[in-house]
Amino acid sequence: MIRFEDILDKVESYRPDFDEELLQKAYIFSALAHRGQVRDSGEPYLVHPLNVAHILADLRLDETSIAVGLLHDVLEDTLTTKEKLQETFGDDVAELVDGVTKISRYAYVSKEEQQAETFRKMLLAMVSDLRVVLVKLADRLHNMRTLQYLPDEKRVSIAKETMEIYAPIANRLGMGRLKNELEDLSFRYLHSSEFEELQKSVNEKLAVSGELVGRIKETLGAKLKENEISGEVNGRVKSMFSIWTKLRRQEIDIGQLYDYVGFRIITASVKDCYAALGIIHQMWRPVPGRIKDYIAMPKPNFYQSLHTVVVAEKGQPFEVQIRTRDMDLIAEQGIAAHWKYKEGRIGATSDDKNFLWLRQLVEWQNEIKDPRIFMHSLKIDLYPDEVYTFTPKGDVFAFPRGAMPLDFAYRIHTDVGHHCVGARVNGKLVPLRTPLKNGDILEILTAPNQTPSREWVNMVVTSRARHKIRHWLNTEQKNRSTELGRKLIEKEAKKYRVQWRKLIAENALDGVLSEYGLARMDDLYADVGYGKVSPRSIVERFISEEQKETPSDEGVLQRAVRRIFPFTGATAIKVKGYDDLMTYLAKCCNPLPGERIIGYVTRGKGVAVHSANCPNVKNLMFNPDREIAVEWADQRQAQFQVELEILMEDRQGILARVVSTIANLKTNIRQMDSRTEDGKATAELVLEIADLKHLEKVTRSIADVDGVINVERKFNVRHATA
Repeated sequence: MIRFEDILDKVESYRPDFDEELLQKAYIFSALAHRGQVRDSGEPYLVHPLNVAHILADLRLDETSIAVGLLHDVLEDTLTTKEKLQETFGDDVAELVDGVTKISRYAYVSKEEQQAETFRKMLLAMVSDLRVVLVKLADRLHNMRTLQYLPDEKRVSIAKETMEIYAPIANRLGMGRLKNELEDLSFRYLHSSEFEELQKSVNEKLAVSGELVGRIKETLGAKLKENEISGEVNGRVKSMFSIWTKLRRQEIDIGQLYDYVGFRIITASVKDCYAALGIIHQMWRPVPGRIKDYIAMPKPNFYQSLHTVVVAEKGQPFEVQIRTRDMDLIAEQGIAAHWKYKEGRIGATSDDKNFLWLRQLVEWQNEIKDPRIFMHSLKIDLYPDEVYTFTPKGDVFAFPRGAMPLDFAYRIHTDVGHHCVGARVNGKLVPLRTPLKNGDILEILTAPNQTPSREWVNMVVTSRARHKIRHWLNTEQKNRSTELGRKLIEKEAKKYRVQWRKLIAENALDGVLSEYGLARMDDLYADVGYGKVSPRSIVERFISEEQKETPSDEGVLQRAVRRIFPFTGATAIKVKGYDDLMTYLAKCCNPLPGERIIGYVTRGKGVAVHSANCPNVKNLMFNPDREIAVEWADQRQAQFQVELEILMEDRQGILARVVSTIANLKTNIRQMDSRTEDGKATAELVLEIADLKHLEKVTRSIADVDGVINVERKFNVRHATA
């Protein structure tokens, strides 16, 4: 158990003149504020802030950061106010604690909105003071270390968030050691059986190959000494998550994986790094394409090192990383190793290229209002850039794997992206869907009449490009919908002989705008154009009962309205705030009663209802104005078709056992297809499912069949409704 004295000793080891009084005061304040509180483990709550502070001391941070670690939960979990913190500790500590504190869960309607606003707040705080995110990462790391005390559902939810958000943040900040531990802990809870099986297999392989590892380490050390290169050699096993990821990426099993062990050489200078690389290649044959020079071209998260994979005498491949002591410190601790507070500055200054990605991230994310789009874009932006490309002038741009010329065009300038018609890669014309590769030199071709299309949203992989395309499409679509809504209302007003322009001039519509929560007439026209508001419901407010009974050319206008937004009778879906809007279940995901759903206003078909997990939702929701709230109405006894994909070992009788399991659950199979490849079998089944609980029961039962590797619900991304 961590004691407060342990923290003081650790801080004193690297900051002999630290402010001990500040830490003493923070410790006592935290102990009093959390008095009587107990963690799920049964320990006093104070154990958690003590561990967070100890992790921050391990990172060798200043005493202000460690004080914030001791106090980080007092605003969220006690009656302490920000004003009280300011009074006791000053503005610096109070602002940092506030930056770490979650957004109140009662301030927002959904968990998604709460999560999105929490990360928005954290990103903004990071720009002015990066200690916010360092404390948050330490907080999450200790929570992950004690995750076993929480219920299963909460464990999985926290582990998933850690894997998708916090581990990538640690990676972007260059904090390799912390990132690896977060990933391994998340992996343990998200895929517990696979984690245990992999750990057991790796330990067995180490027991067999331990002698070889020792011999390679000894040989490397002797060779460096022989060539008068000062350096130390360490052997290590790669993280469980990185091994598992490689197995899945290469579609192999643990028996076919050889480079699970790596060696690290720490030298005194950059010159020695390259000399050591040459010596290694003289001793063992290098694997082509596996030599990477991150010293000459560092990663965006400050990481520098030489990587090579060579083959030992018995055909055993292994990786060697070579770097200086300073590079090794940065690789382990990242931003914490050379942070600006040491120079009296705490933020990301305008001339600091290392923080350019953070400033851009905040700038782009602040423009995205929809919480789903924000979280999706954030996850993409947090993954490391891996492809380095060049302009004809030699400027370097880094992109995620899979980026295309359109991403490059939007990185240069928004207008270049909007008018992009093609690209030359290394002097040759290529299609816009061509993936970029390391070292590509790109020249973007533009045309004044070119404009973005909907297909571009699915082509690009960077959130900057996707956001710029969506913004252009939103603006164009809103302009068209505004014009259409204006025409529909004016036609409806003319039918009932209402002087519409006079009503506008006399501000007679202010009450209508207020009722619908709109600021301008154009917003009202747009809602009519989208089909969310009926033109008659607006106009009839200004006509008498007698006029309602004798409209002119009613049939023509009704047909026009129905083309925009049809109506229907009874349905299992209810549109919140509307009684007569037609809804239908989207074919791409076939949502089930009980799961969260989202409505999307379509052209001429009514409201398409999607599962919130449907991949098409990300593509369709580029215009939040066309989203509409829907919910399940009184559920009737009905069966919904759901497609499952089952990955199994290719062994005799396994498919029969799967089918038997499904039949025992009184579930009908409408369609089945199977195939085998590389010792694995895949079955695609269309089942009749009653609701979400039924689906979860079926999925769990199939997953429990011996030999079944994975069960996934399939979504048909080709069936997109616009």
